[in-house]
Amino acid sequence: MTDVSRIVVVDELVAERLCKNRKCDGDQRDRNREFQNELGAHSFVIVRRGARANKLSILHVSNAKSNGVFTGLIEEVGRVLWIRMTDRGTQLRLMAPKLAPAVAVGDSVAVNGCCLTVSGHRGEQLTFDVLEETLDRTNLKQLRRDSPVNLERALAAGAPLGGHFVQGHIDCSAKVISFDRTGEDYRLEVDLPTDFAHYAAYKGSVAINGISLTIAELLEKSFAAWIIPHTKRHTNIDNIGAGDLVNVEFDILAKYVERVLARYAPHD
Repeated sequence: MTDVSRIVVVDELVAERLCKNRKCDGDQRDRNREFQNELGAHSFVIVRRGARANKLSILHVSNAKSNGVFTGLIEEVGRVLWIRMTDRGTQLRLMAPKLAPAVAVGDSVAVNGCCLTVSGHRGEQLTFDVLEETLDRTNLKQLRRDSPVNLERALAAGAPLGGHFVQGHIDCSAKVISFDRTGEDYRLEVDLPTDFAHYAAYKGSVAINGISLTIAELLEKSFAAWIIPHTKRHTNIDNIGAGDLVNVEFDILAKYVERVLARYAPHD
């Protein structure tokens, strides 16, 4: 985990550059990506300051594992073409008609909440190399042809933040206990593994298959979140049921607090 003391704030220069970038439209995303590369950013989060729209702070995280951060707002539900062993290791290929034209080789994409790097791009198809550690920790190992997967591009500097900061580093995969309709909405209850239970907080944020959700109920061995019809229709939550595995990433803020407290905890 990155030491919180290594986070630095890049402020006035960033605000000035982003303000200039806003005057461009068609190639905005490319300009923002170039700016990230200038900063040497591997992972960043954006914090609005004050009433001025161009007043931003970027928190640059040194030595992070990915080169992007996400918000938990799904952009497209892609379809698996295949996942298989190749001479390069395990590879995953998806159909993503909406996202594919907007990304390039080397870009980060969250697949079911897991940050992967585009290693191949052809038309509407995207290919990713998948580490064994990723397969062991996530539900990607259960994907089959035509499996639906939630997709989100990495957040661009200056882009709106509608969910919460999602790293794309899955903590665990957990079983769905129940997914039931109540009135117009749906209650999703998920197993809470003991090793990660201390990260869960009532009304806190959690990413399930990459979807930014709020913990509405914190139970002894599980937690529950409420799903609105729009989220159900536009994500692969629409296809899950009791017993299925979902990818879970708990809020990064809880992990930083744990890290800081551990540093000052008394040692026997």
